Order: sequence, then C-alpha cells, then structure tokens
Amino acid sequence: MNQCTDPHCTGEIDDGFCDVCGMEPLLSRPVAAPGGAAVPGGGQDSAPDLAETEWPATGRESLEWASPWAEPATRGTLGLGMVDVPPVPYRDPQDAVMTNPVVAERKRFCGNCSAAVGRSHDGVPGRTEGFCWSCGVEFSFAPKISPGEWVAGQYEVLGCLAHGGLGWTYLARDHNVDGRWVVLKGLLNSGDAEAHKTAAVERSMLAEVEHPSIVKIHNFVRHPDPRTGEAVGHIVMEYIGGKSLGELNQERRARSGGEDGLPVEHVIAYGLEAVRALGYLHSAGLLYCDFKPENVIQSEEQIKLIDLGGMRRMEDTVSPVYATAGYRVPESELCGIGPTVSSDLYAVGRALAVLSFRFDYVRQYPHSLPDPSEEPLLARYPSYDRFLRRATNPEPALRFQDAATMAEQLTGVLREVLSHERGRPYPARSTLFSPEHFASNAGSAATIDEVDQMLRTPDPSAAAVDLPTPLVDPDDPAAGFLAGLSGVPTEQLAATLEEVDDPTPEIRLMLARAHINLRRPEDAHVPLRMFTSQDWRAFWYLAALALSSGDTAGAREQFEEIRDRLPGEAAPKLALGMACECDGAPETAARYYALLWNTDHAYVSAAFGLARLYLAGGERAEAVRTLDTVPELSNLRAHARIAAVEALITSAGSQPPGDHDLREAGDRLEGLKLPDESHQRLAIRLLEAALRLARPAAANPHPPTLLGNPMHEEGLRRNLEHTYRMLARTAGDADRYALIDRANRIRPWTWV
Repeated sequence: MNQCTDPHCTGEIDDGFCDVCGMEPLLSRPVAAPGGAAVPGGGQDSAPDLAETEWPATGRESLEWASPWAEPATRGTLGLGMVDVPPVPYRDPQDAVMTNPVVAERKRFCGNCSAAVGRSHDGVPGRTEGFCWSCGVEFSFAPKISPGEWVAGQYEVLGCLAHGGLGWTYLARDHNVDGRWVVLKGLLNSGDAEAHKTAAVERSMLAEVEHPSIVKIHNFVRHPDPRTGEAVGHIVMEYIGGKSLGELNQERRARSGGEDGLPVEHVIAYGLEAVRALGYLHSAGLLYCDFKPENVIQSEEQIKLIDLGGMRRMEDTVSPVYATAGYRVPESELCGIGPTVSSDLYAVGRALAVLSFRFDYVRQYPHSLPDPSEEPLLARYPSYDRFLRRATNPEPALRFQDAATMAEQLTGVLREVLSHERGRPYPARSTLFSPEHFASNAGSAATIDEVDQMLRTPDPSAAAVDLPTPLVDPDDPAAGFLAGLSGVPTEQLAATLEEVDDPTPEIRLMLARAHINLRRPEDAHVPLRMFTSQDWRAFWYLAALALSSGDTAGAREQFEEIRDRLPGEAAPKLALGMACECDGAPETAARYYALLWNTDHAYVSAAFGLARLYLAGGERAEAVRTLDTVPELSNLRAHARIAAVEALITSAGSQPPGDHDLREAGDRLEGLKLPDESHQRLAIRLLEAALRLARPAAANPHPPTLLGNPMHEEGLRRNLEHTYRMLARTAGDADRYALIDRANRIRPWTWV
C-alpha cells in the first residue's frame, strides 16, 4: 500500500482507493495514453471495473421520457457560445499506444461473479489468465491481438490503447479507407458469455446511433483468439484524439495540489453537451446507463460519449445493466429498480459534482453531496448547488425527468455563474414564465406618485400581481382560445372563464390567476383544487395566492420549493425576493434581487427592490448606482431616473442627504426634461430638503447653485416661492390656494 497523495489526508491507497478519504490517487505524472481512445477510462489502468456493478433486471420503474431532442450538438458549441472552453489538442494516435499493455491487478475481477482474480501473493505476481477461484469460470486479461497483426484483412493493428470494462481497445489503420485511424474494441475475456451479450448489444445499438457527440461505429469484425482459435467479435469505431473529462480533472487536481476541480463554467458546458447527447438517445428509446467522466472525451472543441456497451432499450427489463459506484441511483441497490431516464440524468449530476470539487463520492457521499457549509463552491453558486441536488435527489420523482428540462435549467444556472464571474448580465427569455408584470402594470408615462409607490415596500397583494406567470402549455386544447383573451380586462376575463363548461387545466390556471389579480383569494382556490402538488404551475399560483393573502411566510416556503425544482429560472428568485421583503427579511430579499438583477436586466422590479433595500440600509450611493443600471431601452428607464433623484434627496436609513447629494439631484433633475408639473413637484422636494440644511447668505458668501439659484437660505426660499407659484397656476382650486399660502410663508422677509 502507498500513502494517499492528497496532502491533507493521512490514509493509504488500498485497491486503488484511499482507505480514509475514499478518493483515487492523484496523478503523479502527466497522463500519457490513451486519451485518444474511444474507451472508458482516462489512463493506462483507469477503467473503474471495480466499481461497475450489475443492476437487477426486475422491478424497473416506469417513468415518462423526453420528447425528441430538438437540435443536435455541433462542433465548437460548448457552453452555447458563452464559455470559452480550452480546446484539447488532437493527439497523434501513435503516441497513444501503450508500451506495456497490462491490466492492473487491482482491476482484475471475474466477469461472472466479480470475485478478485489474478492477484499477487507471497511475492508472486498474479496470473493474467486462469480460472476464477470462486466460480471456476475462465478469465483472461492478456491482449488478444499483437502489433502488426491484420484483422479481417483490412485493419492493421499498431498496439493497445487502453482497457475497459468489456475488453481491450486497439489502434489500427483502415487500409480500405485511405489508411484512416480506427479503434478496435474486443472482449476482456472471450470465455465470458455475459461480456459477449453486452458486446452484441453495443454493436446493434451503435449501428442505430448517429449524433456528433456520440462515438461512431464503422464496422463489426471477427478475429480468432490466439489461444483458443475462437472467433472473437470486435467493434470498429472512430478514433477520438483527445482526453477524457476524468483525465482533465485529474490533471487539474495534480496542478492544484488536489484541491481544485475544473472551472465550474467549463463543467457546465460539458454537462450541457452531454445532456444534449443523452436527450438524443432517450428520444430514440435508449438508455445510456453508465455515464461518468471517464466515458466522455474532449477532442479540440467537442466532446464525445464513448463506451456504449452498457446501453439498453427502455422497454428492456431483462438484460443486465452495468453502472459505476458513485454514479448509480440509490434505488438500484435498495429496491432493485432498473435504469430510467432519470437515472441517466442522475449520473450526469453526480459527474458534474465530481468534476467541480473534490469529495469522497464513492464511500462518504455515495448518494448525497457535501453541504454548502463544507464546500465553498456550492456556497458561492447556490443555484448550481440546487441544480445538483435536484439532479441527484434520492427520490426518483423529484429528479429531472427529461433531458430537455435538465438542459434548460442548467443553462439558466450557467448564465448566473457567468454573471457572477464576469460582472455583466447574461439575459435570456424563459420558456416557462412570462416576463414580469411589474413593467406592464406601470403607467406608460413616469409620474411622481407612481415612482413614490415603487420606492415603498410593496403591498403583498400588489407584489403577487406583478410577478411573472407560467406560460400557457401550447398542447392544452384551449391554448388558442386563451391566446385570444390576452387583451381582455381581468374582470371580464374571469367572468368568461367561469362560463366554460369543461375547463382544461390551462383554463383553470388562468382563472386562478384572474381571481388573484382581482384580490379574490377564496375564488382563486377553487380552480386549483384539481391539481396535484407535483404540478409546479399550480403550486406557483398557490404560492402567489398565499403572498396576495398576506401569508408571506407561507409564500416564502412555497416559492422556495419551486426555486429548488427550477434552479435555473429567474421567476422563483424574483418571487422569493418580494416575499422576503414583505416578510421583513431584507438581507435575504437583497440577495435574491441582486442575483437576479446581475444576471438579467429585464427584471426591473429587482432593481427597484434592491434600491429600496439599499436606501433602508443607509446605502444611498448603491441605490442610485443600481437604478442607473436600468437599460436605456426599458420602458421603466424614466421611472428609474426619477427614482434616482428621489433617492438622492430622501433620507437613507437615518442619514439625511448631504450637499453633494442635493447638487447631484439638481443636476439630474435638470437633465430629466419632465413635464412641467412633475418637474415642479420634484423640484419642491429637492429645495425643501436643501432648505433644511441651508445656512444664511451672510454665512455662505460663495455658495454653489441649485436649480439656477444660490444654495443658501435666501436663494432657496426665493426658488421655492417661485416653484410653488408656478405649480399653483395649473392646480385645482383647493390645491392652488394651499400652494399660494406655502409660497407666501416660504418667501424671504422683505420690507415691502
């Protein structure tokens, strides 16, 4: 046994894993071969056969699978063009050939009963061929083809590339197709009947698969075993000149002393392409079953899924299934449940975690993840943490059930991560939620009263109305009918929907929304009763209903559940920000508002929420800075500019504005070009705030100017008097007299 190579661990390597931390050893040298081979594993003895375990074939859970995948992956699209993943140089195939093709003893197991075979004892090296001591089945770990041999009169073998769970892989030249490089994959043990079956499955399924992110099969040939003369099948696959994600992760860990995983944005980029490929397989009725970093190779700017030997059809409940410890779902061990779409996606979630940070995913956390308090990366990216926890949830029904949904949520998480890292937004229109109604509920022209309302803590019922709403399912029979009601007033909309004799689910949801907007909580409950708690759309309206009714604590709890289910969506974070603010939790609300606003400037209510909370906390400059980031093209840009002036002239927490704040407010007001009445009303607020801090003219002989007049007591009084009288000219009778009285009281004392 050898000392664990993690500098923070005192354990020893036993059977390839540390007996304390459970991790594989760090690479002590750069990975040589066989990164270019289309085989599981990343190094010369890295195929984790020890961890591959057969799933029982009975009791397969029946879950719906995804609709056909919309768009295949293409070269150079890692991270949807948002992430610059360093390309992995194409590796010369001849450099990848193993000089000493030997299966490490720790990876020698019987293909029939999984007993350890071929092990050394008493100083005598273990046998590479023989019979299992437990079940008597013959085993052989020796390569079956030697360098220089020809296979099927077409393929000239140069040597071994690597070994995997089902056999050796060899590099060869195809002399029938311009000498192109190919990979031949044979059986680990020609006498292993189960391995023969699995290889036959791989051959038939590979022939059906055509996707740019999945290894291609060219041919299937037979070659005699040199010892028995038996014809052994070999799959002929494309050569992929790159490195597995497992290799890339090991190299990164070696450079960082064992601490760092791959950059999280790179990991997500890999995950998106992998999920895209799995979505393709699922749409064809196939399950991959053994996803792990060692089975994904990056070459240049593209990744490829390799080693399809564990694949099976969804309806197949008989064939054995192989999965790797640390990546297999808990129900496979506890209940004997076979693979499903969600178990494929579970393995992706586990792989992303393994690539992102170091943890004992085999022994200490075989079906769970470290807490964010233990792993800083999860604390830094809470949405990524929630994504991983949903993907790897122990309860099958709570995981992602289709690749499209998983990819969509992971894309949203990627946008948040990039916004955090790069300090700029990465917006995108949601396919699940409408835009927020905050902007559409605001008036087309920015008024002072409206802006005043935006800078006050929202009323819970008003906050519920402003939230985004789930989009109508286009497959609902009433989708077209509901689209025609988009411009109908809410009162009339509710009456129309109440008259429908046989309402569809979408009609019920829209009716609930109408009643929420009309502040009719009892009526809103009725159409939601038919839905189960698993329908997140109905759950969204129940949460909005709780918020509208003033149950802010209940709304927070319900919106948190939706956030956990949809970790990449913006709408639940906005809803939580509003619910927390209404519930008297400003710090939590500010975190949600900031996360959302930093990612997508389309949610202007988050900017106003942040500004409110900054002001309440005495951070006037931050409030103004946030309001200034409302985009020029937003229809609430004018509201934000007025709000910035108000933020400068009102108290921030217990801090009144200073001279600098007031002068900046004056400059901003003069640049707003508001209608006369709005300009005068805002000017009065500014001048009154300045007057409270002003000194007499004699004490300030060289004052700055504010709105064109000296910023001392006499100048401010004259300015205020003039502004009161200007505003009185257009006011109604009652207001006119009050404004004139104010002007008379505020005017400077004179002898006439």
